[in-house]
Amino acid sequence: MTPDATILRAMRSSGDAGASGADLARALGISRAAVWARVEELRKLGYDIEASPHRGYVLRGSPGALHADDLLARLEGIRVIGRDIQVFQQTASTNDIGERLAGDGVAEGIVIFAESQSSGRGRLGRRWESPPGAGLWFSVLLRPRIHPLAATQLTVLAAVGCARAIERQTGLHPEIKWPNDLMFGRRKCGGILLELSAELDHVRHVVLGIGLDVNVDLKSLPAPLREVATSLRAELGSPVDRPALAAALIRELDEAYHQLNQGRFAALADEWEERCTTLGQRVEIRMGAREMSGTAEALDEDGALLVRTEHGRLERVVGGDVSLAGGTSPRK
Repeated sequence: MTPDATILRAMRSSGDAGASGADLARALGISRAAVWARVEELRKLGYDIEASPHRGYVLRGSPGALHADDLLARLEGIRVIGRDIQVFQQTASTNDIGERLAGDGVAEGIVIFAESQSSGRGRLGRRWESPPGAGLWFSVLLRPRIHPLAATQLTVLAAVGCARAIERQTGLHPEIKWPNDLMFGRRKCGGILLELSAELDHVRHVVLGIGLDVNVDLKSLPAPLREVATSLRAELGSPVDRPALAAALIRELDEAYHQLNQGRFAALADEWEERCTTLGQRVEIRMGAREMSGTAEALDEDGALLVRTEHGRLERVVGGDVSLAGGTSPRK
């Protein structure tokens, strides 16, 4: 962990009691003057840090921007997801960065955030609007030991992890629309894009992209999206602390991934089904040139959607453009 992350974690852990400059100097193997210099740099980034001869350093406030050191400082006991974090002010797409890192052999678990994306994308080539500093746009590189046919499990665990984090951080209760949408009623606030590199019998790597409208002003979105999109701020009626939510998302995604690696996907699927608004509904599905309709009945053991068609057949659906009959198509 970097010196800045160590200092921030110590201040967050100590609260009003303060983090001793002498203790920080010993822990970091640097002088107290060097600790002071790092604190001054953190202040320039927007951290409100009180210094007292008796209490040491007390963190009074944090900026609304994302900083990798701050996110690392908020996370303890991480198993895989969040062991490394990168934050970019702007990039074309965090999934593109994740793909490059995968090609470089970077270990799984790295999380890439961008404060804005110029070419954010969703499923089926759709564009994802990523206004600066208003949402959480990020990707996670994973190297799961699963068969390619089970890759849909990762979308399920991501949706469950995101829903858990939103609930615990805001008190809101998002619903899940298969395969990848976080919803409030018929309005979408987030989506998941899974990009897979695999052989016939094993997955090489997965880049899991997540876009969440946090403090997005709905008036700033293109007109066609204003009727189908929402944000956490719009639902809550007040701004949301993005760095705190980002840390919560990483924790919950890491926990859900641990469940999957422990062979407990069934528990994740059960939780997904409790949150899902698609099951029991009449759905229309477009898979390339093919179209089908029927009733969404359940998930199978690999996370595919089981749909009972009008002819009584039970079809296994692993992808496509799914909408509720008479409803609207997903944004991502």
